[in-house]
Amino acid sequence: MTETMRRWEMDETGQNTLELREVPVPKPGPGEVLVKVTAAALNYRDKLVIDGSMALPLTFPFTPGSDLAGTVVALGENVTRFQTGDRVISTFAPGWIDGAPLGDARTPPYRTLGGTYPGVLAEYVAFSQEWLVRAPETLSDAEASTLPCAGLTAWFALIEKGKLHAGQSVLVEGTGGVALFGLQIAKAHGAQVLVVSGSTDKLERAKTLGADHGIDRTSVDWVEAVWRITGDRGVDHIVELVGGPHVAKAVQAAAIGGHIHQIGVFEGFDIAAPAGPLMLKNVTVHGIGVGHRRALADLVAAVDHAGIKPVIDTIHPLAELPAALDQLDRGPFGKIVIELVLGQND
Repeated sequence: MTETMRRWEMDETGQNTLELREVPVPKPGPGEVLVKVTAAALNYRDKLVIDGSMALPLTFPFTPGSDLAGTVVALGENVTRFQTGDRVISTFAPGWIDGAPLGDARTPPYRTLGGTYPGVLAEYVAFSQEWLVRAPETLSDAEASTLPCAGLTAWFALIEKGKLHAGQSVLVEGTGGVALFGLQIAKAHGAQVLVVSGSTDKLERAKTLGADHGIDRTSVDWVEAVWRITGDRGVDHIVELVGGPHVAKAVQAAAIGGHIHQIGVFEGFDIAAPAGPLMLKNVTVHGIGVGHRRALADLVAAVDHAGIKPVIDTIHPLAELPAALDQLDRGPFGKIVIELVLGQND
């Protein structure tokens, strides 16, 4: 095995400070495994961390990225969960195995890979065996790398918290990674799906994935469109990916007893909504902070059973991370993935 590897690092916040450096390959300690990273999916959250917008206590030099797929190539002492050769994916929130999130009222939990913990944009990582789950057998490494954050967020919202079941309706906002996972998970559970987007082309592509209705928010009032499509009933589940004052529209579109799964913050971290409809319609708002390891394992099983295929917009080589981050701003259809090929000159 090579003694050095490439890893993206930054010594202060700001995308322009990112450098692809040659560093020693880490050695797995007790309870750790060494993973050869083959793919890493990007999330908009990665841009916020890199730019310093999330004000996290980063330890420099800092490596971004939370979502990897790879192969276990070496074991530390006392490793029992994996063997060399096992294909694995990362967990977004290390240590959150099941149940309630870690933390307390004063200090909400946000100890994540590529945030509090070093990230995954490297050719090798040495992680605790508890930070990983087995990859789906039916997905490529690039596809599997999209599950730890985007896939799990949609699953945790609709299935773990929302208890989605056949016959219900789901509205997803946009056509990014979480939105398209929400669409596919909802269809796999027998739900009707409405997609809101500002692109007619993306709406047509969403319909090929099973969307029942596409609403072009640039040409119609999308709340009125939801009321019309549902006969004024509204929708049972809303995957709310915009945040800020936009949450008010989600409250309007929600059915009596509906669920709003608050995930995104594109329009700001301070959300606003009318209290009257929220109370009178008995709407439940779920704050979704991705999810725990057990739910990720459940998602992996569902992916293999139901044949869910993550949607990948573009795959970039490791050296093209800055271009991939810029593409996030342009609104990809699905996920952007960094693919790592050891020994290849990117």
